[in-house]
Amino acid sequence: MTEKAIVLAGGCFWGMETLLRSLPGVLDTAVGYANGDSEAHASYQIVCTGLTGFREAVRVRYDADVIPLKQLLFVFFAAVDPTQYHRQGADVGSQYQSGVYWIDPGDEAIVRAVAAVEAAPRPDFCTELTPLKNFFRAEEYHQRYLEKNPGGYCHISPATTAMLARWDYDDAAYTRPAAWILREHRDALRRAETLRELGYTE
Repeated sequence: MTEKAIVLAGGCFWGMETLLRSLPGVLDTAVGYANGDSEAHASYQIVCTGLTGFREAVRVRYDADVIPLKQLLFVFFAAVDPTQYHRQGADVGSQYQSGVYWIDPGDEAIVRAVAAVEAAPRPDFCTELTPLKNFFRAEEYHQRYLEKNPGGYCHISPATTAMLARWDYDDAAYTRPAAWILREHRDALRRAETLRELGYTE
């Protein structure tokens, strides 16, 4: 086993943690506040003021022999909109800024290579890409929040989580934004289902 860790900010950390925990090869997760100004400000109430620089984020430990970093980032970018500045879905504020914060300096090249694929057709790409400066674990009630509150809101739908949890990742095919690949897959599934309902097979 090759244990690695990285911190991912993808809007509200509840759904991002649920998504990451669903992936084969993920060993553990914790939600918290990343790359802000001071540990003294690392609380939900203060972070929500938008004045601390903290991002809602998930620290994920994973087995790189099972899920390499590039695959993990594919899932991340399939679930977030990297063109939204200081927001994600209906959640608005600097704490919801998307970001990838590496712990191992050796991961920077992979992160930037993946980001280049994501940004190439989208000049408004604005996901932060920086080393992890700090990370403070969030309050306990936020940990695994959607397991405790299955009806809770998140911008990442249960259907997206379920699809990405069983995604047959193809490294060679990751040449376009992950969300585009996911959307095309969904469209193909809908088309096949419609044909089946009409009595046709492809």
